Amino acid sequence: MGTVHARSLDPLPMQGPELGVHADDIEAPDIEQHPNQEILENKDVVVQKVHIDGLGRTKEDLLTYEIAEVFRAKNLIDVMRRSHEARQKLLRLGIFRKVEVVIDTSRGEDALPNGLDVTFEVIELRRMTGSYNTMVGNNEGSMVLGVKLPNVLGRAEKMTFQFSYGTKETSYGLSFFKPQPGHFERNITLNAYNVTGQFPWSSLRETDRGISGEFSFPLWKTSQTLKWEGVWRELGCLARTASFAVREESGHSLKSSLSHAMVIDTRNSSIIPKKGGLLKIHQELAGYTGGDASFLKEDFEIQLNKTLFWDSVLSASMWGGLLLPIGEKPTSIADRFYLGGPTSIRGFSMYSMGPQSEGDYLGGEAYWAGGLHLYTPLPFRPGKGGFGDLFRTHFFLNAGNLCNLNYGEGPRAHLKKLAECIRWSYGLGIVLRLGNIARLELNYCIPMGVQSGDRICDGFQFGAGIRFL
Repeated sequence: MGTVHARSLDPLPMQGPELGVHADDIEAPDIEQHPNQEILENKDVVVQKVHIDGLGRTKEDLLTYEIAEVFRAKNLIDVMRRSHEARQKLLRLGIFRKVEVVIDTSRGEDALPNGLDVTFEVIELRRMTGSYNTMVGNNEGSMVLGVKLPNVLGRAEKMTFQFSYGTKETSYGLSFFKPQPGHFERNITLNAYNVTGQFPWSSLRETDRGISGEFSFPLWKTSQTLKWEGVWRELGCLARTASFAVREESGHSLKSSLSHAMVIDTRNSSIIPKKGGLLKIHQELAGYTGGDASFLKEDFEIQLNKTLFWDSVLSASMWGGLLLPIGEKPTSIADRFYLGGPTSIRGFSMYSMGPQSEGDYLGGEAYWAGGLHLYTPLPFRPGKGGFGDLFRTHFFLNAGNLCNLNYGEGPRAHLKKLAECIRWSYGLGIVLRLGNIARLELNYCIPMGVQSGDRICDGFQFGAGIRFL
């Protein structure tokens, strides 16, 4: 289950964590205000040579782009800053286990009086690395085994094979990742995967076998991704009691789609942010490159965070989506939106609201969901400065709706239908941050606006995942 609101399967995250040091985990060194700092800042220096010691299979031309800024430094403080930035770039490539920087005066016949030599001492990752870890999805966990071949061709390419066994999903896949030298954010990824998932709220089992190719690149302050995906989907009933509507959806289908995603993320953390905002816009067009699924799918996510007094944070978020069928064929249960549960509208059971048949939830073609949250430190601040800082008190108000639309009625009728029968809930609880990986929530929820057929969780509800409303 790759997203909170969409029931379609996603392959494993093939660009998962690397073994070794992460550039994002490195804090910039604090340069103390020293009486001699002004002298160092005003003293002109020239970086004459930059050495990289410890290279084996890595091509030197790849690293030239990452260290070029060091030569432009004008004083010693500037050399230190630019060298640290270059070190971060080298670690970001995911091909070195360790990178150290040594700054020394230039030596040799051509050495200038104010010349400096900068040396990067690197240790490359092994040709093959293995990993074992657990992954937290949206209210489900999985065990992940991986084999990575970092720096396959010497220019930061990566070949990855991963196998995941989870509570509701099992998958395996092969991926090839190649960045553009000097522009790591501009990269190409090729995937081949097999994913089998169980969706008890719909009495459905789905197996996806697919291939995909995507191109990611920055544009102004945004991250853009263009993707083509071809997937053979097999739908089947999870239980003998599955409704006729689910049985009718069972069988094989082929989806070929083009999609585009844009992300602007200024948050200081993706798990429990204290400031900044997030904007995600995603659109998918299926049917024009083959296959028997034809639709246009649009969805978005907005989040704003503001730090208040006493280390408290006010957070507001909004999700929405629309699925438009193309042609006479209706949309598939595998492509519709799903809503409800501890990661979206709290106080309701997982994906258990909206259109249903004989107790099986069929998803909707349009939805919206909003959340208002207040995060505060634990009362009396136990464990402040240590373990206690991983916990936050959580007050929330959630609301949303999920439905199908009659596309001949027009936009005004659509908005009216989305505004009817709004589900909402409020409550409070405790949030635990698991590093920069995931978070856990234990909330006391009071669901309101409950409609016929909705399943609720009145009282305590536990949630685990990466993306929360």
